[in-house]
Amino acid sequence: MSRRTATIYPSSAKELEELGQRLKDARLRRRFSMETVCARADISRPTLYKVENGDPSVAIGSYLQVLRVLGLVKDLSFIAKEDELGRRLQDEALPHRKRSPRKPRPLGETDG
Repeated sequence: MSRRTATIYPSSAKELEELGQRLKDARLRRRFSMETVCARADISRPTLYKVENGDPSVAIGSYLQVLRVLGLVKDLSFIAKEDELGRRLQDEALPHRKRSPRKPRPLGETDG
């Protein structure tokens, strides 16, 4: 059985590569070796290498484990946090109430 691969657009591939580079930079800033991160994340060295290169074939769980080891797992809460397009689409689907125009009051008339 052949394995299906997802089509990754160039802009998405670039984003993954940048994410991998940020994870690698975070690892190096913490002075963690690849072996340390692999042991703590329970992933193999080739998998960590793929994560740090932004390989789209790596399961998101592996990215999550690396984020956890680096103390960056809370950053996941920022993904798709502000869904501007989705909110606009949702707002457009809301029913719009239409009111009949107000009748103008004759001059001098007050509520009371």
